[in-house]
Amino acid sequence: MSQNPLLNLDGLIDFAAIRPEHVAPAIRELIAEAQKTLDAVTKPEVPADFDSVAETLTTATLRLSRAWGAVSHLMSVNDSEALRSVFNEMLPEVTQFWIGLSQNESLYGKYKAMHDAAGFESLTPVRQKIINDELRDFRLSGAELPESERQEVKAISERLSALSQKFSENLLDATNAWTLDLADDSRLKGIPEDARLLFSETAKQAGKEGYRITLQFPSYIPVLQYAEDRALREEAYRAFSTRASELGPDKFDNTPVIRETLELRKKLASLLGFRNYAEYSLATKMAETPEQVVGFLRDLNKKSRPYALKDMEELREFAAKELGIESLQPWDLSFAAEKLRQARYAFSDEEVKHYFTQDAVFKGLFHLVETLYGIHIREDHASVWDPDVKFFRIEDKNGKLIAQFYFDLYARPTKRGGAWMDGDRTRRLYKGKLDTPVSYQVCNFTKPAPGKTATMTHDEVQTLFHEFGHGLHHLLTRVDEAEVSGISGVEWDAVEMPSQFMENFCWDWSVVESISKHDVTGEPLPRALFDKMVAAKNFESGMAMVRQLEFALFDMLLHMDFDPEHDSVLHLLNQVRKEVCVIPVIPENRFPMSFSHIFAGGYAAGYYSYKWAEVLSADAFSLFEENGVVSPEIGKKWLDEVISRGGSRPAMESFVAFRGRKPTVDALLRHSGMSEDK
Repeated sequence: MSQNPLLNLDGLIDFAAIRPEHVAPAIRELIAEAQKTLDAVTKPEVPADFDSVAETLTTATLRLSRAWGAVSHLMSVNDSEALRSVFNEMLPEVTQFWIGLSQNESLYGKYKAMHDAAGFESLTPVRQKIINDELRDFRLSGAELPESERQEVKAISERLSALSQKFSENLLDATNAWTLDLADDSRLKGIPEDARLLFSETAKQAGKEGYRITLQFPSYIPVLQYAEDRALREEAYRAFSTRASELGPDKFDNTPVIRETLELRKKLASLLGFRNYAEYSLATKMAETPEQVVGFLRDLNKKSRPYALKDMEELREFAAKELGIESLQPWDLSFAAEKLRQARYAFSDEEVKHYFTQDAVFKGLFHLVETLYGIHIREDHASVWDPDVKFFRIEDKNGKLIAQFYFDLYARPTKRGGAWMDGDRTRRLYKGKLDTPVSYQVCNFTKPAPGKTATMTHDEVQTLFHEFGHGLHHLLTRVDEAEVSGISGVEWDAVEMPSQFMENFCWDWSVVESISKHDVTGEPLPRALFDKMVAAKNFESGMAMVRQLEFALFDMLLHMDFDPEHDSVLHLLNQVRKEVCVIPVIPENRFPMSFSHIFAGGYAAGYYSYKWAEVLSADAFSLFEENGVVSPEIGKKWLDEVISRGGSRPAMESFVAFRGRKPTVDALLRHSGMSEDK
């Protein structure tokens, strides 16, 4: 056991050494250790004070959460049959421990005693918030319910955890199950050379001749965007949009997973005294009521839908007149939009891509945050789960370590889709010892072919900045209490603010110039090409806006009055689409079956967070625009009042402290080209 890498948690985790057989013994030992500590701190003779109870228990539970977090991370980036098996074996035991802790009457009593004690007001505001947050979470876990109902909440929570994992597995397996092999490149006309090289390399790895197309994003997106073969676009689109549904293999079908998930969420909310799951979800968010969120979304739809309808009409006219596509279908949208963009603005995504070499983008990104926040970023060394993973350290001006982070950039068959950030270790000062934070930033970009320079689309550059924004929120915290350090304790609908904020820099010339370097000539992006990009920035922004509003409104309504026993998820989605959607949709589209954000990613009744965070981030960035975008002075204020604060105070307080007032939607509409003040 002493050689088990999941038990050696004092420093960095030895990811390369972790094997499936390490998981069960390590996690069981850490659960036992945490349970022993829980039993000790809840004894009657232990004083109900923060150090004796909260600090002592946190020390033990952080070890468990970090080790299990590492296993969960490996499941996301290096899924295998053996790891999946042991993960699913241990998931119920881990879930049971956390639920048991959250419902522990004696521990709940200790926190109530801390809150009611005469010394509560003399605690730091941070510790007061931690205690108040804990009391709220105890209530949300059913700690105040009768024993029978507590057990019911526990059973539901355990089952929901298993269903979330099953949803992810089905989606990954369904995505990997579909491939299209082509003997030659006769159907690949229009598709860029780097994508063809990817298809060829994928075929070789599978022991095939010719080309292999998959539903992984680096493979799928170029087909939809560039393939002149319309039948090829349709074939790929239909496969992608029906993944993990009843239209494919039964073993990957997420339909029953979704139905059971919604039924259990509804039951859980009712047991805990909420009208619906949306109300339960909002108990830990900035928004006050589901109706308030729906109103926010519908108001945004009212403001943006006219622009979306105009975008769609222009695309239809162009497709009919210039491309000969009389009836625009879903598999035509990306292709026609790219052709229209090229015709209107005289540039293509492929042309721009050559200027964003990966090394230049990273160098410029790091220089930007170093300038804003007075830090230094250096390449570092660590044990990693894949040879392509990079590791870095952040230091202050005196060379003192602040934090470290991993970047895992490339798509793999064993890796779930999308992009995300997660914390490995949280900053904490305990008994004079400081644990510096560590995070993972994960993307699914195209790996360059052997001997080729890694390049990125401008969209990928924005994704990189977005995820690093999350990372900086976690890494640059100055809070010493783990419960509210970094992203911990931050309201879910505010957690996207620092990430959305970083995307704004991708549209500033001084920043773009510093992150660009042509893969052949070495020249930065020409200003004339950048001006075209800016002119095209809000190309189809109306359509993009209502697309996100569709997802957010569907999510919120699904968790309000929807009855999973008698109503159809697809029927609800179609009703939302009638209200919001402006693009053509085929009846076979099964989007909910791959909507992992709300069924496997923690965004249930919370997907609106992306739009709300855009409001916050656009408004915050406007202060940079008013004072010079790359402003160390404003950067310091942003760091001092928002980034470094973590969850130590309400997000609205942090925003107002930075901006001087509450947020308005004006900046978002202006940035999106949907206001008179553009």
